[in-house]
Amino acid sequence: MSIIQRIATRLGYEQRAAGGDPYWSNFASLQSGPVNATTAQGVSAVYACVSAISETVASLPLILFKRAGEDRQRATDHPLYAVLHDQANEQQTALEFREWMQAAVLLRGNAYAKIIRRNDGQVSELLPMSPDRVTVLRVGDKLGYEYTDYSGQVSRLLSSEVLHLRHRLGDDGVLGVSPIAAAKGVIQLAISEHQHGINTFDNSTRLGGILKIPGKLNQEQKTNLAASWSTQHGGGTNAGKTAILESGVEFQPISMTLEDADWIAARQFSVTEVARLFRCPPTVIGDLTYGNYSNSVEMARQFVTMTLRRHLVAWEQAISKQLLTPAGRVMYFAEHQVEGLLRGDSVNRADYYTKGIAAGWMLPSEARRLENLPTIEGIDHANSTQAA
Repeated sequence: MSIIQRIATRLGYEQRAAGGDPYWSNFASLQSGPVNATTAQGVSAVYACVSAISETVASLPLILFKRAGEDRQRATDHPLYAVLHDQANEQQTALEFREWMQAAVLLRGNAYAKIIRRNDGQVSELLPMSPDRVTVLRVGDKLGYEYTDYSGQVSRLLSSEVLHLRHRLGDDGVLGVSPIAAAKGVIQLAISEHQHGINTFDNSTRLGGILKIPGKLNQEQKTNLAASWSTQHGGGTNAGKTAILESGVEFQPISMTLEDADWIAARQFSVTEVARLFRCPPTVIGDLTYGNYSNSVEMARQFVTMTLRRHLVAWEQAISKQLLTPAGRVMYFAEHQVEGLLRGDSVNRADYYTKGIAAGWMLPSEARRLENLPTIEGIDHANSTQAA
């Protein structure tokens, strides 16, 4: 605890948010090691879910709009527009920054960025801060943040100086709880299954059993025989070699095969469990066990509406609350453009545009713009003439 923290605690001004951050320091080290953000990503399903969500969220256009009566227009002249859409800071593009922040939310439950403002109060940069180096503090009914940089310097920031994104809130109502922390047993099982497979192939799936020898051996003879057998026949590189037994030695296999242990089925179930944990359709992370052409489009739609929507809204509301001034919130708002993910294949898009144009709520020029096609002068007028 720093000197400032001890003084504040002694005076009764500070109370740490329950739970602390990071969560990993309290995790028990189980047989296959502790479950944390690093070990969890060793599970391919976890890495795929985090990648699918964070990469998609980061690559979606995040546009700052300006209200103009009943309509809206892009606020390209606002300083925050470039920070969200082009470059977040001197080292990171907007995509790299948002991908890093979203991955931190999924893996650690919280993501933090220091807000750098110009003299007029507008945001000019967002600097990411490692969740492992941030402590959330309660000062009365307000929040503060203590950040220790890589040089060991400690700084305290007000809530207005930090962009804080959170996963589902914990009991303290302040810190987010990541899916990994909430259901670490699911990840632990997947890690154990993965380790089991490695150990099985390292020790070779063949020639596992008992060596039966006539007579009685002393301890030294047992040790030498076991070491000799392991050297010649243990490990994947020795799998399949022919064993030569002498002096009445008999080999009796007892090991279970991978099929006998239902290892493959268990690995498949872990993929489904992890996908469920992140609310990610299995087809999105490459599990096509139940995927086919007819339901893949619907799975992609569910990925947007059921997986991404919560994260997208969290970004939009955090931007409004923490990056815009009170006066700015009245005029400006940020919004992701997800139409490209929802349009589906070419047949469905063509049907969507045809019905929209026929019903009068979409213009041909708007349909071409959504398809990134060049503008055709007078196409809207020609279409209205043909309809008449």
